Amino acid sequence: MFGMIRNWLFGATEESEYKLLSTESKDGVSYEVRRYDACKYVCLSLEGRSFDQVSGELQRRLLTYMSGGNEQGEVMNTPVPVIFTVFPRDDGSLNRRLVAALRIPLSFQISPPTPTDTSIRIEDRPGMTVYVLQFGGFAGESEFRAEASRLTCTLGDSAPFQRKQYLCCSYDPPIKPYGRRNEVWFLQDEP
Repeated sequence: MFGMIRNWLFGATEESEYKLLSTESKDGVSYEVRRYDACKYVCLSLEGRSFDQVSGELQRRLLTYMSGGNEQGEVMNTPVPVIFTVFPRDDGSLNRRLVAALRIPLSFQISPPTPTDTSIRIEDRPGMTVYVLQFGGFAGESEFRAEASRLTCTLGDSAPFQRKQYLCCSYDPPIKPYGRRNEVWFLQDEP
C-alpha cells in the first residue's frame, strides 16, 4: 500500500498519452476534445453498491495489482487517471454497476503481468475520442453527476456522444488535500 501512495505522491506516475484535438468553450464552460490510442487496461467490475461505496475499494485493488500484486511480482509506475465507467439512468442517477480501469504502463503493454486476483482482468480497449470536462476538489458520485450534467448541457444535441455510459476520472491519491484533478469523459460516437 505504501508503495502505491509513494508513487502517487512523489512522481512515479504515468499519465495516459493523448492527442488534444481541440479546446472549446460554450456558455462559460470550457472543455477539451481528446484522442486516446488503443491499449491494454487492467479492469475490475462490481455491482449492487453505489459509486461512493465501492470506488475506493476498486481503486485499491487495481493499485495493489500495480504495486506487485501480480503473479510476476512486478511493481509498475502508477498510471493516471483511474477511470470509472458509470451507467446513468434516465433521471441522471447511476446504476449500481461500476467498472474501474487503469491503463497498463507503456513498458508492460506488450506483456502485462498476470493478476493474482481472479476478478481482475486485462482488456484490450480500442482507441477513443472523448469530450473532457475538468474540475477540482474531492469527487464522489454527486460531484461527477453534476459535472456530467454540466457537460451534457454544454454539448447539447450537436455533439455525437454516447449517452448510456460515461467515464469518471481521478488523477490524485485520496490523501491529497488540494490541487486535485478530476475529469468527466463522454465517449464520442465513432462513425
